[in-house]
Amino acid sequence: MELIDVVDENNRLTGQVEERWTAYNKGLWRRTVSCWIMNKNGEILLQKRTPNKVRNPNKWAKTGGQVDSGETVQEAICREVKEELGIEIPIEETTILDVHKSNDKNRRFAYNFLFVLNYKIQDFTLQKEEVAEVKYFTIEELEQAKKNNDLNYTFCNWEEEDFWREMDMLKTKRNEILKNKN
Repeated sequence: MELIDVVDENNRLTGQVEERWTAYNKGLWRRTVSCWIMNKNGEILLQKRTPNKVRNPNKWAKTGGQVDSGETVQEAICREVKEELGIEIPIEETTILDVHKSNDKNRRFAYNFLFVLNYKIQDFTLQKEEVAEVKYFTIEELEQAKKNNDLNYTFCNWEEEDFWREMDMLKTKRNEILKNKN
């Protein structure tokens, strides 16, 4: 059973603790984390969710999940990356890029991170219950999937403004990496 801390519409802890799906079904506000993982070539790692996932089975997605009760968002993203991909992210290397407040019934404050790591696909140890495979994509491939409304990607359900804002941020970071590489 996954317990989460309930927050109010201003992202302040309420003191209420609920089981994850109970909170979701009741429409209670909660916190989630996700991250973009970029390699030294400016490519983005996505993970394919397993067929047994309740939400978005068999779809390509960012790494992330719920913030457990009593956990900071930094601790949560480090835990999720370790559980799902088998790699360690030092907590001091976590920087929140942005926090998105959802506009739908899935009431959450989604904390977004970016990590630049130089791992090869074979370096990851996948959590078999959640992750079927991982693959690096170019930012342009992600943008084309969105333009094609390719529903094999979870971000194709995002609001346009959110998606393109994140792609711009990824391109800026990629430009920094490639500039420093030369």
